Amino acid sequence: MKLLIRGGRVVDPASGRDELADVAVDGDRIHGIGGERAAAFRAERVIDARGLVVAPGLVDLAVRLREPGQEAAGMLESELQAAAAGGVTSLVCLPDTEPVLDEPGLVEMLKFRARKLARCRVFPLGALTRGLQGQVIAEMAELTEAGCVAFAQADVLLADTTVLMRAMQYASTFGYAVWLRPQDAWLGKGVAANGPLATRLGLAGVPVVAETIALHTIFELVRATGARVHLCRLSSAAGVALLRDAKSQGLPVTADVSINSLHLTDADIGFFDADTRLTPPLRQDPDRQALRAALSDGTIDALVSDHNPVDEDAKNLPFAEAEPGATGLELLLGLALRWGRDEGLPLARSLGCVTDRPARVLGASLGAHSAWAGRLHEGGAADLCLFDPDSEWPVDPAVLCSQGRHTPFARRPEPPTTMLGRVIATLVAGEVAFDRPR
Repeated sequence: MKLLIRGGRVVDPASGRDELADVAVDGDRIHGIGGERAAAFRAERVIDARGLVVAPGLVDLAVRLREPGQEAAGMLESELQAAAAGGVTSLVCLPDTEPVLDEPGLVEMLKFRARKLARCRVFPLGALTRGLQGQVIAEMAELTEAGCVAFAQADVLLADTTVLMRAMQYASTFGYAVWLRPQDAWLGKGVAANGPLATRLGLAGVPVVAETIALHTIFELVRATGARVHLCRLSSAAGVALLRDAKSQGLPVTADVSINSLHLTDADIGFFDADTRLTPPLRQDPDRQALRAALSDGTIDALVSDHNPVDEDAKNLPFAEAEPGATGLELLLGLALRWGRDEGLPLARSLGCVTDRPARVLGASLGAHSAWAGRLHEGGAADLCLFDPDSEWPVDPAVLCSQGRHTPFARRPEPPTTMLGRVIATLVAGEVAFDRPR
């Protein structure tokens, strides 16, 4: 298909491009951006992008697709449709499916089904240990051959540091990346952030030291093994300080933060709102402010949706018994833009944390800088997100594409929660994966 996207504001954080220009798409590649190549292009279809931003497709580093094995919470088709509706064209999915992604056949099946649906590029994380049980290292070489981009324990914490060290040694030897959520397995068993609110509500607390102890351990093991580590969903100001120090020492570490921790605090739990039962738990406002500043200055590399669809039966329970998680794919762009507006950042800076910057993390896990994801350039992959930057819209769970309808951003009366920036169209490899009537 030959497409011409006409009259949009082309914003590419990777190159600094920000201009009104036509974008010509030929097959799965960008043929031209402005200039003679776009002007002389003969298109089979023209998309009117006047008043819209034409940006690289979003790259989300933390998504649960819930298939195989947990189809009651989310089907692959529904969650990839949610990705397209949110402008996400590349996502990294976690390995804690049922069965766990520790067998090459399961990884190959997942990638095959995702390709057939053609809604989003899917990059699986393989299980770091067999069955995520923390005892035997998974067959990393075979899983990499099958399509895994890195290895992780998801939210199943690994208590045995001997196993973790051996896994990192193996990964370092063969150039694989390890993605870890920093939380001590023994101190991290609570359901809310440790503090006055958890005490008042009688909820078991997770102290900040659960994160900082894990970070100290990870950084020491990085020094000992040379492994490349990506830290998933940092949640505290103390954790940010440790990350900043580790990066200043040249350790090969990157990190992300979730949209939930960037915008919410433990005060949003209110009267036991199970939609705010999240992992990691929401912390206090000084932590939130430190995370926002760290994302802005680049200490934290990427913003993620932490998309985790949860079904009604698992969520509609007392707070401590409810399954943690919230839908987020369709909210990632809106919350990135709201953060950028709050911080007074240019549009390209806001977009960078969900396009080019996560693409660099993904590229590092693949062993080289990704030349196609999170960027707009002639000859590059035609993965595009077209959105209205001035549109503000409320979160209505009933109209979300995701099978998971639970999100803390749908129930906040003060101030009213609205997303900034409405996705109008998403292109993946030159094909229209999502199209919203204007």
